[in-house]
Amino acid sequence: MRRVILIILDSFGIGGAPDAAAFGDAGANTLGTIAGACMRNQKPLYLPHLAALGLAEAAQLACGSLPAGLPAHTSLSGLWGAASEISEGKDTPSGHWEIAGLPVPFAWGYFPKTIPAFPDELIATITTQQNFSGILGNCHASGTQIIADFGEEHIRTGKPILYTSSDSVLQVAAHEQHFGLQRLYDLCAALRLLADPLNIGRVIARPFIGDSSSNFERTGNRRDYAVPPPQPTLLNVVEASGHDVFGVGKISDIFAGSGITKLRKAHGNAALVDATLACMDEAKDGDLIFTNLVDFDMLYGHRRDIAGYAAALEAFDKRLPELLAKMQTGDLMILTADHGCDPGWPGSDHTRECVPVLIAGAGSGTIGMRHSFADIGKSIAGYLGLDASLCETLHGEDFLMHIKHVNTAAFLPMNGGSDA
Repeated sequence: MRRVILIILDSFGIGGAPDAAAFGDAGANTLGTIAGACMRNQKPLYLPHLAALGLAEAAQLACGSLPAGLPAHTSLSGLWGAASEISEGKDTPSGHWEIAGLPVPFAWGYFPKTIPAFPDELIATITTQQNFSGILGNCHASGTQIIADFGEEHIRTGKPILYTSSDSVLQVAAHEQHFGLQRLYDLCAALRLLADPLNIGRVIARPFIGDSSSNFERTGNRRDYAVPPPQPTLLNVVEASGHDVFGVGKISDIFAGSGITKLRKAHGNAALVDATLACMDEAKDGDLIFTNLVDFDMLYGHRRDIAGYAAALEAFDKRLPELLAKMQTGDLMILTADHGCDPGWPGSDHTRECVPVLIAGAGSGTIGMRHSFADIGKSIAGYLGLDASLCETLHGEDFLMHIKHVNTAAFLPMNGGSDA
């Protein structure tokens, strides 16, 4: 049996992107910032299971130095490497699509950092269509801050809160009860059509609950309305080959449902790990489990919460043995990221960084520096033995090919062990 479990630690960059300066991100390093802060607080970042898979070595490969407090591991139990991105953006869809074998060669549309941020015609059209007296926000903003600023007025007036960021997004915040969840989804579907001519990557529904600015809280009913990939991705190839693609978390939203055969929603990293473990019980030979752990990015990266990001990494590391122990003979698990979001960097946006590529179930060693995230998707396709004619559209190089030919016995499940 051969199955692949692909887990995205959303925004877990390791620095060193060769084109970081072009994005204003020269020196950004998500892992480096977190590890350095932990050392200054005299509590080194403790990630023993990620370290055993080669995290420190991957970081050193990317940026030339080991993260503070994460020494090189003396006995690695996984394949490790790093990858840089060739897509033009540092956004979520670009990173995920490239991982799935489809780099994004075009530039997304973005809204200007002005007030108002959105075109007058777009706002006039949507308010007329939806019979609103107006909107709130209309600016670049943090998702939590804007509901604190406008949430009470939103409840009082019924006007939706529209905002954006440096990503190619149009986000809509609305109260689940006072505005209505389905009404929010309908509004975002209508905005998706209006955003298409502007080449905006995602329209995102951001529901929240609470009575006042002191207790407003976003819920797990977020929904992304994304542009579908313009060409087949790894997900489509797996589906066309007669196998299942389990989309865990926001994966289905990122790919606009394309290539997803089984959707598994969950709220929060712990629940997403639980859902992944359940999928591992269900998945069959040739299937792909594709998980996004969103909390790293949404709760800690964008909010520039270094301590929270560190705690979330350590919490995931404690769960990693469960995932490794669940692997069956022939399973492959790949841990990587879609971009960076350095919690010590100015602003609140993603950062252009290399990402780790840590692989369990394929022996130990290095895959070196990969010059496109697409190598991950291409390698998964090769490992699953998918029809070569269906894989012709996938970009990238198969970094597992030489390993399979040299040592097929390496493809055995790891025992995750336990915390020492």
